[in-house]
Amino acid sequence: MLVTWRYRQRNSLVQSFDPRAWIIFFGCFLASTLFFWDLRYLSFFFVIALTAVFTSGVTWKESRRAWLFILTFVTFFSILTFLTGRGGMELYTTEHIITQVSAPFKIFGWQPTLWVTAERIMFSISMFARVFSIASMTILIPYSLNPSLYGVTFRRLGMPDKIAYGMDLTMRFIPTFGRDFSLTMDAQRARGYEIEKISGGLFAQVRKLAPLVVPVTIHAIVGSEDIIDAMDLRAFGVGPRTWIQQLTFRRRDIALIAFGVAMLLVSAALSLFTYRLWVPDFLLAMAGG
Repeated sequence: MLVTWRYRQRNSLVQSFDPRAWIIFFGCFLASTLFFWDLRYLSFFFVIALTAVFTSGVTWKESRRAWLFILTFVTFFSILTFLTGRGGMELYTTEHIITQVSAPFKIFGWQPTLWVTAERIMFSISMFARVFSIASMTILIPYSLNPSLYGVTFRRLGMPDKIAYGMDLTMRFIPTFGRDFSLTMDAQRARGYEIEKISGGLFAQVRKLAPLVVPVTIHAIVGSEDIIDAMDLRAFGVGPRTWIQQLTFRRRDIALIAFGVAMLLVSAALSLFTYRLWVPDFLLAMAGG
């Protein structure tokens, strides 16, 4: 049996739009954000993302794990980028050094040194704003899009029936897989399996995870075959598919799509002249530049 994300009807800004309009806007938002590394422009998208999050009605309790993962992921890679200085060299050719921090020890004659530069600081902050904006908008989709509208939404966006239904099954597979894994883990623990005490090397740990991986994998394959058989019995793919739900664009949906398309076009035009890293004057002054 397929399950869905923890969706519930909310009186929110996101759910007030047609799901097709929101998907189109999200695509425009994603593409527009990727055009820039300038924090001044990224701040605009950051504000849009925060507005969507705080008006979505999605509570911290519902999405806590997703937010913790995203915040940890984004923060870790932003700090790693700052420490190594990798990733931003294509955006700037020179660095203005603010200070340097040297370790009190040496490794094979090499002394670890951290160069704190104005460019590294701004690139790390810009990366955080860029990735967080995209990730926070992405998180809202499974919590705000009605699972019963997955198929018809993608179909009305111009996708063929098979692809639209495939997208529907894909959106439902992830939470179903998580549920099966949780049930299998509880069942194995009831039989004395203690995952907390798994030890040994990498291959030994993978081998000891077999009581979890094998049942979940087999169940996923069997479930997929059941779905295929059910679709074949209903002659899926023989002719055009009909959908119970009907979607109709309203004025607010047209306005949202127009705003998204305009945002994409303006971003593409601006990126021709501003594809570089912005460094504020006070950081350059701190570096003596």
